[in-house]
Amino acid sequence: MKILALDSSGIVASVAVVEDDTLLAEYTVNYKKTHSQTLLPMLDEIVKMTELDLESIDAIAVAAGPGSFTGLRIGSATAKGLGLALKKPLVAVPTVDALAYNLYDAQGVICPIMDARRKQVYTGIYRFEEHQFVTLKEQWAAPIEELLEELNHRGEMVTFLGDGVPVFRDLIAEKLQVPYSFAPAHVNKQRAAAVAALGSIYYKEGRTETAMEHVPEYLRVSQAERERAEREKVQKQAGAEV
Repeated sequence: MKILALDSSGIVASVAVVEDDTLLAEYTVNYKKTHSQTLLPMLDEIVKMTELDLESIDAIAVAAGPGSFTGLRIGSATAKGLGLALKKPLVAVPTVDALAYNLYDAQGVICPIMDARRKQVYTGIYRFEEHQFVTLKEQWAAPIEELLEELNHRGEMVTFLGDGVPVFRDLIAEKLQVPYSFAPAHVNKQRAAAVAALGSIYYKEGRTETAMEHVPEYLRVSQAERERAEREKVQKQAGAEV
């Protein structure tokens, strides 16, 4: 089984191909370029370097969200376009799940944190039990202090990863009362290899969709939508006062 995976959910852009238990190729860039500039050229480079026939893949796994609204749209559009052109199914892999899967067989609980602005994070709580990936709490958007309270309540060692770590490192040190650590550089951000590996499991479980069915999972409305709702609220209040 061969899975092509894409992840453009955050500041990292990543493309990978996994065949059975072998990572054939992975191209990951964490630099100041838009994913519209990087994702397809990275895929093209992998295709050339591995002499990959895209017709030979079984499915396309894509980091489905949450994350950057623009990044998710680019990843989703790319996956949908490939799925339609190649007539291949898509596997939507929750972004936070894939982040956690980077830390295969880690001890204690795994807690990815993605900076969602306004002192909030996209997060989830996971562990490995007898080599099996277990979701203790599905990905959700939460105030960082609410998450830390929950982790304190659980009372277990925690490993953090994700782009929220540098943003909230000091607050974690101040508020967290359980042992914790931070994942090292090679596994602390999004990797398409993890999306592909987890996507392979989901594919075997029949968790696929067509390219037409796929939509990103944002978890909350965009800033532009929030600002529009606030303006409409102010306008309604002003109209009521008149």
